[in-house]
Amino acid sequence: MNPDLIKLGSAAQALGGALGVGLLVGLERGWRDRDLPEGGRVAGLRTFALIGLLGGLLALLSSTPGLLLAAGLIGIVLLFAVSFRRASEAAGTLSITTAVAAMATFCLGALAASGQALLAVGAAVVLALLLDLKPVLHRWLRLIQPVELNALLQMGVLTAVVLPLLPDRGYGPYAALNPYQLWFAVILIAGLSLLGHVAVRLRGEQQGLLWTGLLGGLASSTAATLALARTARNQPGWHVPVAAAIVAACGVMFLRMAVVVAVLQPSLVPRMGLFLVLLAAAAFLFAGWQWRRRQASGPATQPASRRVFDLPTALGFGVVLGVVALAARAAREALGTAGVYAVAFVSGLADVDAILVSSVQMLAQGDLPAATTAIAILLAVSANMLTKATLAWTIAGRAVGVRVAAGYVVVALVGLAAAAFQAR
Repeated sequence: MNPDLIKLGSAAQALGGALGVGLLVGLERGWRDRDLPEGGRVAGLRTFALIGLLGGLLALLSSTPGLLLAAGLIGIVLLFAVSFRRASEAAGTLSITTAVAAMATFCLGALAASGQALLAVGAAVVLALLLDLKPVLHRWLRLIQPVELNALLQMGVLTAVVLPLLPDRGYGPYAALNPYQLWFAVILIAGLSLLGHVAVRLRGEQQGLLWTGLLGGLASSTAATLALARTARNQPGWHVPVAAAIVAACGVMFLRMAVVVAVLQPSLVPRMGLFLVLLAAAAFLFAGWQWRRRQASGPATQPASRRVFDLPTALGFGVVLGVVALAARAAREALGTAGVYAVAFVSGLADVDAILVSSVQMLAQGDLPAATTAIAILLAVSANMLTKATLAWTIAGRAVGVRVAAGYVVVALVGLAAAAFQAR
């Protein structure tokens, strides 16, 4: 085949990618300003298509197109600077989004013509999507509270700054303390709590008791139990739906634990994931049965958890997790399986996440068999359920406490059956 034809076809393909990039972004910009009169918009479909094509042409004109591309980009900046100055004076606006989009389109057109057409088109799709999501993004910004923004920034520091600096190997006695894994678990638990807080706040004015349990359980099932128990104390006729919501919050806790297992050790999902899903299913079935027996529902309650992730809380969890990991390894070495069970029950009285992470890591490293891990987690969640049942009984009274305890007994029996089946 003629080499010139091959070269021409390659150039046409490159320019086609550059033109496609401009058309993608221009479609969004032109559609947004479609109601403006002819010539009333700064840049629309055709202008963006030409900008993308220009970037592609300049990238093809020379084997070292750096100077040409720089000159073209400067020219586009100057043209848009003049146009936007006049437009802003006439309309009283200060937005330069279209100008920045034009600069990005020019660069993506050059990228497409440089042999990276697939990457350029993908980036153009993302760019057009960001431009189109302006109302949604601005609405989200208005919904975010200062304390939540602060929590997001703290999460960014923990994830993008601290985590990459930590070594991924064991330290201390029994090599039980892995800084990277401990910090990753802190980020995971804190992120789930932050997500639960935001979800509860957004649904706060419309949710009823059950939504309080479901969404509050995502942030903190203990916090959900406390809030719902107070509701039952103030509204004596609500003991049945309150008990259902508390047990449902426990079911959400099991699903949250399953997510932790899936993220930390995906290979354990077939063994541990089914175990936790069975516990969640038992909790949801009991809660659903209680919910169907509820009396006339009352007004919506406030969200169960106003707690937002903060750095001291995350660091405290890291310390607890490290202590539990070390204690579990030491108990395993000194007392065998019985030591692991004792540590699991005691730590579960306050929190299930620490012993969950520690036991999953020990199982993954071959220090614990699957059946022992399942029983340890069952002991931890049983202790945690005992704490919450005691809170419900103490705060809300016997009517709620008995129903919550009955639901937890059902969950524990299902867990024992699942653990016995795994031990076979």
